[in-house]
Amino acid sequence: METFLLLFITFFGYVLMYRFYGHFIGKAIFKISDSARVPSVEYNDGIDFVPTKKEIIFGHHFTSIAGTGPIVGPAIAIIWGWVPALLWVFLGSVLMGAVHDFGSLIISMRNEGKSISEFTAKYINPRTRIFFFVVVFLALWIVIAIFGLVIALIFNMFPSSVLPVWLQIPISVYLGYLIYRKGGNVMLWSVLAVITLYLTMVLGNFLPVVMPAVLGIPPTGAWTILLLIYAYIASVLPVTTLLQPRDFINAFQLLIAMALLTVGAVIASVGEGMQLVAPAVQLHPTEAPSMWPFLFITIACGAISGFHSLVASGTSAKQVKSENDSLFVGYGAMLVEGSLATLVIIAVAAGIGMGYQTADGQTLFGLNAWNSHYASWTAAQGLGSKVGAFVIGAANMISTLGVPHSLAVVIMGVFIASFAGTTLDTATRIQRYVISELAEDLHIDVLKNRYAATAFAVGSAALLAFASGADGKGALTLWPMFGAVNQTLAALALIVITLYLKTKGGIKWLIAGLPAAFMAVMTLWASLLNQISFVDKSNLLLVLVNGVIIFIVVWIIGEGLFRFFAPAAEKVSEAKEHI
Repeated sequence: METFLLLFITFFGYVLMYRFYGHFIGKAIFKISDSARVPSVEYNDGIDFVPTKKEIIFGHHFTSIAGTGPIVGPAIAIIWGWVPALLWVFLGSVLMGAVHDFGSLIISMRNEGKSISEFTAKYINPRTRIFFFVVVFLALWIVIAIFGLVIALIFNMFPSSVLPVWLQIPISVYLGYLIYRKGGNVMLWSVLAVITLYLTMVLGNFLPVVMPAVLGIPPTGAWTILLLIYAYIASVLPVTTLLQPRDFINAFQLLIAMALLTVGAVIASVGEGMQLVAPAVQLHPTEAPSMWPFLFITIACGAISGFHSLVASGTSAKQVKSENDSLFVGYGAMLVEGSLATLVIIAVAAGIGMGYQTADGQTLFGLNAWNSHYASWTAAQGLGSKVGAFVIGAANMISTLGVPHSLAVVIMGVFIASFAGTTLDTATRIQRYVISELAEDLHIDVLKNRYAATAFAVGSAALLAFASGADGKGALTLWPMFGAVNQTLAALALIVITLYLKTKGGIKWLIAGLPAAFMAVMTLWASLLNQISFVDKSNLLLVLVNGVIIFIVVWIIGEGLFRFFAPAAEKVSEAKEHI
């Protein structure tokens, strides 16, 4: 019963915050209006700038920002206890993450759909733009390389998910054809597409696909190569060909998965006696770093994530067809992601206790099951371990509905891989925008071309992925610093939003200013502690890259403070902004 109450109170809280706080921010702070010009209409080119119904762009935006983030973060941070994890997810998402996402989206829409890196020059100064580009490029570089590996790991762990994930591509392309070329009913054909997807899951349960070694390349490496090729193709296609229809399917898939998890949690809580077996608070887990500040960089997606500002100001700002829709897309999607992260916490804090099979074939229950998986920080830290904890707990909960456990595993495997795939090609597309914008500033004509820019984005990610060998796990070299880099990006985005609101007068800037200060302190603190650890381990690569990031962050914060306190006469001109 306690899990049911937790879900009810938390979900009700999200609804209230969207209805009151979200609308207050949209209407009173940012003054969104349907009469405002938007880039999707002004620059409609049928490729990147496409005015889109809010339900469809919500699907794209959500599936792009979510990926495996709201799964991986909570599944490791639960080691400090379910209470701090749940509090950070709820408070972080409604007070920080949603403000960050919505602010990045609406400011981009008022600046020709340009990325946050580009309009940093306007709200801080031009010399900060290159520094911001470096942080953004580094974050996306790691994301593209690591998400290819994440999907490869999921395929290896759950081979029954392979067939449905790949079949989702032709289903989505055909859905886009029916909707955009034939004028078919969006809702009807999307529902039929989702039903078809679930039929392929049943097929995948009977026809698992196991990738063999190819020309001496291990399975993870082979999958990574195929996924990067896919990312290139998907990222140069018009958004209406694959990105939008597939993301609309994934939005339905999300709602179905969340409904299954929610109903399963309620039934398991009331009928099966599912209990929260994870500790409420555990300040000193074995081998784990301090909860402060690492909780706030371990759980990123689900609370607040800098990557979201890149999606909001990258692809979504080019497709939202009115400012009023931006609140539903920007603020609303973040709260749905917080809801998903809440379900993940329930799955790994309680669901795992319903049955956990160890490597030696034992089946454990209750606290013993949780302790077996979360014996130490090292035991729970690997990507496979994080994903596995959620899939096991979620499958246990869904199986209470009468769904065969093996099929429940397929459903969750496809769910995770599909979202990771969306993040992969969205990150590739955004990296292309970043490279093209920078190429325009530096007058490098060849990289203004979308095919060349995308090739550079994919090629550089491939170099990182295979830097350590043919297994495609090279991105794991930089993974230890990704959490801090990602959350640092969130702090920097909030600084830009704060400076934008400062130009509007009054104390509106506090809405973003207080979260900016909190995230700046937490992420710099974590980055400095990471630097000490990297030095102690003599990891020169991480010492160098992390040191550069710390320098850039301190520089941008300093520039932001200088701009904030600059005399009114020196404030940025808003002549080019669309009001």
